Amino acid sequence: MYLFKMALRNIIKNFRRSLFTALAVASGFAAITIFSGYIHNVYGGLSDQAVRGEGLGHLTIVKRGYFENGTLEAKKYLLGADDLRRIDDVLKTEPEIELWTPRLAISGLITNGKSSTIFIGEGLVPADELRLRGTFRPDRGGTLNAQNPSGMAVASDLARQLGLKEGASPVLFTTTFEGQANALDAEVKSVYNTGITATNDKAVLVPLDFARRLVDTDGADRVRILLHDIDDTEKVRSRLNNKLGAMGTPLEIRTWKELSSFYSHVKGLFDTIFVFIFCIVFVIVIMSVTNTMSMSVMERTREIGTLRALGMKRWHIVKLFSAEAMVLAALGSALGLVVSIAVGFAINAAGLSYVPPNTSDTVPLLVDFVYGRMAAAFLCLVFMAVAAAYLPSAGASRRRIVDALGHV
Repeated sequence: MYLFKMALRNIIKNFRRSLFTALAVASGFAAITIFSGYIHNVYGGLSDQAVRGEGLGHLTIVKRGYFENGTLEAKKYLLGADDLRRIDDVLKTEPEIELWTPRLAISGLITNGKSSTIFIGEGLVPADELRLRGTFRPDRGGTLNAQNPSGMAVASDLARQLGLKEGASPVLFTTTFEGQANALDAEVKSVYNTGITATNDKAVLVPLDFARRLVDTDGADRVRILLHDIDDTEKVRSRLNNKLGAMGTPLEIRTWKELSSFYSHVKGLFDTIFVFIFCIVFVIVIMSVTNTMSMSVMERTREIGTLRALGMKRWHIVKLFSAEAMVLAALGSALGLVVSIAVGFAINAAGLSYVPPNTSDTVPLLVDFVYGRMAAAFLCLVFMAVAAAYLPSAGASRRRIVDALGHV
């Protein structure tokens, strides 16, 4: 304990120098924790967008090879009625699963009678889609009515291109799995925002039965699975791989992270930025503490010589300066914690929002308070400060006692 008392006394003695070092540590701590809280909020929003906004669920079951060749050979990779029945029997035995629902991808041309353009759509079970979406961004729209078998939801940019409003009756053209042309009349029940620029000018949602009639099938090309807890994703996938492997039909299961390229790309970008910021903070903290400790060692060389002459061991000298660096980093991190919380509350209360690249709606700018990461940043900065104090203090402790006492 006396080491820390001596360390605190020396910090107060060199108040101005210690203050600037503590401010450097505080700035680094605040930069790390605020940005970490921001990207934590972004990751949470992106995961909700992928799982519920894009309707990916947590797991997706398809025939093996579907994601590589399913676009060109859709019929080959279709899950028939018997396949869906066997999958249903397996999924009923999994307590972690909240919902599973079949999906069917469709594509073709949509026309308002005067002009037409391509569409990429999905056939889904309306009641299941409501459960899958939950409370995620109800302002986006896009819900279907089970009582309206031809009701569809049209992405807002596509609706604007064709002048489609609620109540309009476009026609959807496509080809069946047998290669024959087919068309069905639909009714626009909702105009919605997909949240992604790349799909907001071509996406449509239709009831599953409507999609099946459009391509003449009774199957689906995938089964989406929603879990009670996102943390069970890998565990459930592993168990389902074993159970579904006995079906005879070659299946594969993909997670929402593997299917959401937007999530993986954005996460990779923010992870890189975070590493870059951390490296800058690392250099600032190391240089600041090293400079402070070097000057302190130089000014107290005779004191070190006196302590050594009184019998203090070399490693004890190192401990003394390490304790000083530890206290300095702890005080700076504590100040940074106060700054982080104050700035975080200010940002959250300001109601700021922005439109990220490749998205089609605004996102609130919020900072999460991730206290586990704050504690990790605190320990990391303290460790770096102690490491930075080692070299100058170790060098001073190795000086001859006579030389240290005669230092001017």
